[in-house]
Amino acid sequence: MKISYNWLKQFIPIDFEADKTGEMLTNLGLEVGGIEPYESVKGGLKGVVIGHVLSCGKHPNADRLKLTSVDIGLDKPLQIVCGAPNVAKSQKVPVATIGTTLYDDKGEPWKIKKGKIRGETSEGMICAEDELGLGAGHDGIMVLDASLKPGTPCSEVFELENDQVFEIDLTPNRSDAMSHLGVARDLKAGLEQQKINKKIVTPSVGKFHVDLRSRKLQVKVENSKLAPRYCGITLSNLTVQPSPDWLKNRLNAIGVGTKNNIVDATNYVLHELGQPLHAFDADRIYDKNIIVKTVEKGTKFMTLDGEEHVLHEDDLMICDAEKPMCIAGVLGGINTGVTDKTTSIFLESAYFDPVTIRKTAKRHGLNTDASFRFERGIDIENVEYALKRAALLIKEIARGDITSDIVDFYPKQFEDHQVFLSFDKIDKLVGEEIQRDTIKSILASLQIKVKSVTESGLGLAIPSYRVDVKREVDVIEEILRVYGYNNVKTRQKLNASIAPTSKFEDHKLEQKIGDQLAAQGFFEIMTNSLSSPEYIKLSTDLDEKASVKMLNPLSGDLSAMRQSMLFTGLEALSYNINRKKQNLKFFEFGKTYSQEKKGQKEQKHLALYLTGNRNEDSWALPSKKNDFFYLKKVVENTLGRLGISFDNSEPIENDLFSEGITITGKKKELVTFGIVSKGILKKFDIKREVLYADFNWDSLSQLVKENEIVFEAIPKYPEVKRDFALLLDDGVPFKKIYDLGFHTEKKLIKNISLFDVYKGSKLPKGKKSYAVSFTLQDEKSTLTDKQIDKIMGKLQARYKKELGAELR
Repeated sequence: MKISYNWLKQFIPIDFEADKTGEMLTNLGLEVGGIEPYESVKGGLKGVVIGHVLSCGKHPNADRLKLTSVDIGLDKPLQIVCGAPNVAKSQKVPVATIGTTLYDDKGEPWKIKKGKIRGETSEGMICAEDELGLGAGHDGIMVLDASLKPGTPCSEVFELENDQVFEIDLTPNRSDAMSHLGVARDLKAGLEQQKINKKIVTPSVGKFHVDLRSRKLQVKVENSKLAPRYCGITLSNLTVQPSPDWLKNRLNAIGVGTKNNIVDATNYVLHELGQPLHAFDADRIYDKNIIVKTVEKGTKFMTLDGEEHVLHEDDLMICDAEKPMCIAGVLGGINTGVTDKTTSIFLESAYFDPVTIRKTAKRHGLNTDASFRFERGIDIENVEYALKRAALLIKEIARGDITSDIVDFYPKQFEDHQVFLSFDKIDKLVGEEIQRDTIKSILASLQIKVKSVTESGLGLAIPSYRVDVKREVDVIEEILRVYGYNNVKTRQKLNASIAPTSKFEDHKLEQKIGDQLAAQGFFEIMTNSLSSPEYIKLSTDLDEKASVKMLNPLSGDLSAMRQSMLFTGLEALSYNINRKKQNLKFFEFGKTYSQEKKGQKEQKHLALYLTGNRNEDSWALPSKKNDFFYLKKVVENTLGRLGISFDNSEPIENDLFSEGITITGKKKELVTFGIVSKGILKKFDIKREVLYADFNWDSLSQLVKENEIVFEAIPKYPEVKRDFALLLDDGVPFKKIYDLGFHTEKKLIKNISLFDVYKGSKLPKGKKSYAVSFTLQDEKSTLTDKQIDKIMGKLQARYKKELGAELR
C-alpha cells in the first residue's frame, strides 16, 4: 500500500524527514518496505528557465525553422534554432538550457546539447508543454506571462508537486490503516508516547447542505445481513472534465490513474478515508429505483472493464427496477458508469458483508481497491461522513448541486465491542510490567475507551474502525506495538526445559533421509498442496469424486487439493527446465488429500523427481544419465537407511508410468517408482525422460517403529563368488532368477546380483544374455570347491528346467 507523505501531513502536521517517519511507522507495526520520491513533472524542470525572445527571424538555410535570440538572464543572450510556428519576438518562453535532461512520453531521458541545425548554432531549446511534461499539447511552444523575469527557474513558476511515497507492507488484519487517515491515527498514537502531541485534522463537512430537493431516488435493501448499511445521495448539474492538478498529483503519487473529476473524487476519498464509494449516472437508473439484492443464477452482467460475468445466486448486486448496475463492493457496470456526457449522479457509500464480497470477488477473479477493503472490513460508522466528504468535493470540482437528502439505510446500529483487559494477562504476555498509567494513555491514543476500572483490569469499548480487535490478546498486541517492542527489556537469564523425545519422531526421520538425499545431490523443494482440478483427468487412477475442492479458491488453478505429488513436482521441473537447468534431482516431503465416506483423508509422502544427468560434466568424473536403475538404487538406499526390508516388488499397472515397480513390505505398499508416462510429460511441456518415486511415508514411519535391530557376529570365513552367463528368453525378468536362486540354496547363498545385460545380433532372435553373480558363504567353515560346484550345478539345472536357460 502506498502512502503520500504530503497527503499524510494534511492529517497530522509534522515536519520530520521521511526516513524518520518511516522508522516510526515500522516500529508501530506498519512496516515501511521503501520510500520513493515522486515528482509531478519528471526531472522537476531542473535547468529549464524563463526566456525573453529578443529577436526572431527566418533561418537562412531552412524555410520552416526560425533563428531566435533569447535572454535568459545571463550576460549574453542565447542563439536558439526553433521550429515552432508560433514563436515570435517579445514572448516569454520556457527554455531548456544546455545540459538539461528532459523525458519523452515513455519516460526515457534525453539531454539538451549544443549543436548546429542546418549550419546555425543552437544553444538550447524553446519548449512545448508536452516536452516539459506539463501537458499533451505540441502545436507550438508555451507562451508565458509577459511579467515573468528572464532567468527565473520554471520550477518556481509552475505548481510542481514533489513528494515522498511510503510503500507499507500492510498485514491483512489492519484494514483500519488502509487509508491516509488510518496511518495518521497510528502515527499520532506513536508520537504521543514520545510526548509529542498532535491533533488529527480531518476534512470538514460542516458546509454540507442540500441545494435542491429535485432528484430523489428510492432505495430498497432486500437483505440487511449482506448490506448492514447503505447510504446514497444525488448530485446534478455537474460538468465532467479532467481533475484539477492537485487532485491528479495526489492520486498519481500513490500509483492511481486518473479518469475524470467524478471518478477521481471517489478514488480520492477511498484513499483518504478508507471508504469505497461508487458513482452511477443517475439518468441511466431506470424508474429512479435503487434495489440492493441478489439476482438469479446465470444472469449475465458486463462490468466497467468490458468483461462479461455470469452471476452466482449469492452475488450481491446494486440494481435499478429493470437490471443489475453494479457488483456490490467490487466493480460497477458498463451501462451506468460516469461518462463525459454525465450531468447527474447517484453517489453510493455503504458497508457490505466482508465474507460475501470476498467470495464474489474471488468467484469472478476480480481484485479492486474497493473489494480489497470491503473484504477485510471497513468502519461502518464512517459511511455517512465519507459520503458527505465526497459530495462536497465533487460539488467543488464539478460545479454541481446536491439535489436530494441523504438516504441512510441503517436498521441495526453498531454497538462498540466490549473487552475486559486483565493487568496480569498483559504482564504475562509482554514479559514485564507496564505502568498502568502508560497503558491507559496508549489506549486513549488508540481511541479505545475505558468504560470501567478495577484492581484487576479495565473494561474497554473498541472503536468501530478496529474490526480486527475482538479479544483481550488483540488489545495487548495494540498496547505492545505502540509501547514499542524495542522497549521490552531482554532478560539476562534464559530458562528452558528439555522434553523427552523419541528417535522415531517424524521430523527426525525426515532429517535423516533428507540429509542422505542431499548428500546424493538432491535438492529439497516445497510445492503447493493446492493444484489444478484438471490434473485429476490425466490419470484413471485418480478419482474426481474423491477430489477435495476449495469453497473459496484463490484461482481456478489452485481450486483443488492434490491427490498425487507428481503433478506439482512436474511443475517445478518444467519451471527449471525452461530456465536452462537441465540436470535436476529433487525431493519433497508433502501430503496428498482425498475425500472418503468417513471424511477427508491425508497421506504423507516422500517424492523423488529426477531428469537429465546424475552430475555435471567434469574432467575427473564423466556424466551419467539418471536412469531407472539409478533411481532403484536410491530407493533401496532410502529404505535401507530406515532399516526397512521389503518382501516383494511387482511391475506397476498405472498410467502415470510407462515402466515402474511397486515395492511392498509386511503387506503394505511402501514405494512406487519408475519412468513417468510421456503423455503426462507432454501436458507440462517436458520433452525429456523423467523418473519419479513416491514413498508412502506414513507406512514407512510405522514400520520403522516396529523394526527390531538384530546384531550378528562378523563371519570368520571367507565368501566366494561365482558367475553365470545365462541365455534366456527375452521375457524372463531378473526377479525370477533371483527368487529361484534363493529357493534352490537357502543356506549358503548370500546375494545374487545382475552385472550385465546383452541383447544383439549375435544372439538368437527373442533371446538375451544375463551375467549373474552369486555370493556364497558358510559361517561355520570354509567352502570347498566340491561344495561350490555342487551348488552351482543345482542352480544351472534349476534354471534350465524352469526358465529354459542355457550357459553361454
